[in-house]
This record gives sequence, structure tokens and C-alpha cells, in this order.
Amino acid sequence: MADHLGSDLLAGKNLLITGIITEASMAFHTARLAQQQGANVVLTGYGRLSLVERIAKRLPAPAPVVELDVTDKAQLDSLADRVGEHVNRLDGVLHSIGFAPATALGGDFLDCPWEDVATTVHTSAYSLKSLAVAALPLMTDGGSIVGLDFDARQAWPAYDWMGVAKAALESVTRYLARDLGPMGIRVNLVSAGPIKTIAAKSIPGFVDLENGWSTRAPLGWDTSDPTPVARAAVALLSDLFPATSGSMVMVDGGFHALGFGKKEVAAPAE
Repeated sequence: MADHLGSDLLAGKNLLITGIITEASMAFHTARLAQQQGANVVLTGYGRLSLVERIAKRLPAPAPVVELDVTDKAQLDSLADRVGEHVNRLDGVLHSIGFAPATALGGDFLDCPWEDVATTVHTSAYSLKSLAVAALPLMTDGGSIVGLDFDARQAWPAYDWMGVAKAALESVTRYLARDLGPMGIRVNLVSAGPIKTIAAKSIPGFVDLENGWSTRAPLGWDTSDPTPVARAAVALLSDLFPATSGSMVMVDGGFHALGFGKKEVAAPAE
């Protein structure tokens, strides 16, 4: 999909982009498009920073990488200072973070231990609040916080406790919108259809989900193209939606309006 958005939608804005792992990452495509729209981008990385730094070199412009484990209080407490070494303020933040232990996915919903549920919810939902609070010292002129989501209003095959975490993420977004609105900060989600990312491929039954999606979405859906999701995120990070907060923008080819028919839902393979 071509990017025909002009070239200055984010001119002069500083953005913090989390969650880049590979070039297939929705976060990578958001960072790419944001730079093309004039933004100055700072990235965060977790674990192998050298990998994120290598991927960052494939963006249109150089982007610094700072380390961030969203479950590490010390790293969160120092985030503003470390990001502040590269920019004097933040106008927007992209939350593209999620993780679930293997026991939390795949159909064993009733057997998943609390410890793994806690890890899933902490990393995938509570982290939005943690990231927002960590970025606040730099969001002195208000701005926009955008999270990437997968519609949690129904139970998906094999998605299990990650689906519960996404439901929590959606609720956290509404409460953050309430509390950060007086500071001029908007908080919204982009609910994306299934995209072939590293994270998605690790979900049991993902192939069944993506196949059903591609055939049923009224507008069609290309699971290999993160561009529509990136465009929505960039629009929300810009000033195009000055009075929108606590919302979930659906970018799924219209699938959410129809859902799966009974014959189109295949149980994940054992």
C-alpha cells in the first residue's frame, strides 16, 4: 500500500516508539511512516538492543535506541532522563508491547497458573499505564499516546489469557484518557486485524484466524501488510484527532462488524 499522506503530518513532533523487533513489526512501520511525515523518533528496545539498533538503521533516518523493560521500575523511573538525552520533550508515544508465557495461550485457559497470568497482564496491559507515567515528565505540551490492540470484546480461539490482557488494555486506555485528559494528553488504541509478526506466529491457531479473517473482512485483509495499522497510528499521533480520547479505532478490513461464522472458526491444532 502506497503512503500518500503528504510529508508534514508530524512535522516538529518527537515520538517515542516501543516494540520494534523486526521489519515486520507494526511498530517499525509506524516509526517509518512517522519519520516520512516529519517526526523525530526515539526507539526503545528490550533484551538484545543490538538487534533493535540494527533494525533501526533500516528506517529512513537514524533513530536512537534506549533500553526499556516495562516491568522494571528502575528503567521506567529513568526513562524520561534517558530519552531526554535525545529530545527535549515528547509529543507522542506508541505502546506496542505484549507478552504471554506459552501456558497462557493455546487452549489451556483453565489450567494456566496465576503467575503466568500475572506476567501476561503486567507486560501487556499494566505496562500502558507504566509507560504513560514514565513519559509524562517529557509530555509538557500535552500530546498523544497510542496503543496497538487486538479486539478483546469476544473470546478468540487459543488467544486465552492474552485476550483477557487485551481487554484490560482497553480498560486501562479509558482510565488513562480520564486522568491524562486535563493535561492535554489523548490516549487511544488501534485495534488491528491479524498481521504476520513474530509475536503473532507464536500464537497457536493463528493460521486459522488469519485465513478466516482474509476471506470474511468486507474490505479484505492482507495479513502481510502492516501499513494500514501504521497509518492509523500516525493519524492518532498527529493533530488530526484533537478531541478523540479513550477510543479504539478498528483497522481490520471491517471484520469486527461481522465476526466469524460458525463454520469459519477452526479449533487450534493440538
